[in-house]
Amino acid sequence: MGEIELHTPRLRLRGWRSADLRGFAALNADPEVMRHFPGVMSRAQSDAMARRIQAHFALHGFGQWVLERREQPGLIGALGLQQVGFEAAFTPAVEIGWRLQRAHWRQGYALEAAEAVLAHAFDVLQLHEVLAFTVPANLPSQGLMQRLGMQHQVEQDFQHPLLPVGHPLRQHVLYRLSQASWRQRIASRAIGVD
Repeated sequence: MGEIELHTPRLRLRGWRSADLRGFAALNADPEVMRHFPGVMSRAQSDAMARRIQAHFALHGFGQWVLERREQPGLIGALGLQQVGFEAAFTPAVEIGWRLQRAHWRQGYALEAAEAVLAHAFDVLQLHEVLAFTVPANLPSQGLMQRLGMQHQVEQDFQHPLLPVGHPLRQHVLYRLSQASWRQRIASRAIGVD
């Protein structure tokens, strides 16, 4: 099977190349980008994460794509789908996630790319549902989840099991989007209701 790429008017979501590792490491070393994560990553940690992402693609046929602008190729972030990597009340499940360079925030890139990824999730992969989660303080990500039509499941907010008890980032909010809700939203948009 060939490498899956997704395209939007401004963006390309593509597979990983060795040349991407440097930019990914810079992204993961930016304290502002990593503000809602346990910490910045070393180059070795970032490279290991990239290897895990590529292994996930090989195993499942989907994952976190490299995000680049069509007019100027080169990694500006990573965005895509992955199996939730821990046990919780809502697993097994597939989540959507994103991480963009600061220079490309607030330009609609994450929304544009995430909508293409959700179309792939529901039309091609035929997933029944996609989740997203973050810490309560990460309001920009929650805003994006809401713009994507995801619903906050307040009663299912959870303590992240991979973080120690008492860790300031352990509390997470959970958002869900079903295939049926996504299809209804697309249909409403098509007839100008949305």
